[in-house]
Amino acid sequence: MRKKMKSNPYTYFFLLPAAAVYLIFFILPTILSFFFSMTWWTLTDWKFIGLENFKVFLSEPSMNIGFKNTVIYAVVTSGLKVILGLLLGVFLSMRLRSVGFIRSMVFFPALLSTIAVGIAFSTLMHPSQGMINAALSFFGVAGPDWLGDTKIALLSVALVDVWKGVGIATVIFIAGIMSIPQEYHEALSIDGGNAWHRFRNITLPLSRPAMNTVIILSFIGGLRTFDLIWTMTKGGPGFSTDIIASIIYKQYQAGFYGISTAGNVILFIVVAALAFPLYLYLNRKEVDM
Repeated sequence: MRKKMKSNPYTYFFLLPAAAVYLIFFILPTILSFFFSMTWWTLTDWKFIGLENFKVFLSEPSMNIGFKNTVIYAVVTSGLKVILGLLLGVFLSMRLRSVGFIRSMVFFPALLSTIAVGIAFSTLMHPSQGMINAALSFFGVAGPDWLGDTKIALLSVALVDVWKGVGIATVIFIAGIMSIPQEYHEALSIDGGNAWHRFRNITLPLSRPAMNTVIILSFIGGLRTFDLIWTMTKGGPGFSTDIIASIIYKQYQAGFYGISTAGNVILFIVVAALAFPLYLYLNRKEVDM
């Protein structure tokens, strides 16, 4: 009969630094945010006003389009990252020459500063002087105003986000694909399966944990995005690329700190309300390996 392991209180001391950091930089600011969202406050004074900040924030003229843009942006970016990341992950899991170099090139955009990427692509997407439209005109195609057209501005920023973030999705997919036992592929080859059968019957279902991770991370990142959109469009033209985070920042710029704090609480609730059910749904679909 095995002896029961006695819990040594000394081991819990190793958890104290991490617990203290988590408490100070996450739990405490979260609690304070909920409190200050119900106050009128400045750096030196505050006054409790209840839910008034929430009413003002939700009555913003651009709130409806901001919420819609936030969801659209999250769905588009996460969907494209999953599709492109999976295809690149399958390709880069093959035995190729210089595969390490190709993997590093795919991952390289993820290492760049988001602000720098936003500034660079704002220049590249300039309607008359940008290199993208110059390249299109070389082939006789008239390029659009990527960031000035209300119909495509949000999609243009989303594509830049996908370019920057697909490398992380690819690395996650590569890890998931490489962890699939080789015996499955060998058994399918014996049965006469080809590359499509391997992808459909082995790679796709058994890489579901990696896919779920990419979906959750990219979807939450899309809901919380701010810096790329603010760098490239500042929510314009008009309100066409406004998202919840940009509306929050505009309130902060105007000096309405309580309203902006209430907006942060609303964004927290929106992310939790959308991402948590998605997480539960995806976990039910996972294939046990």
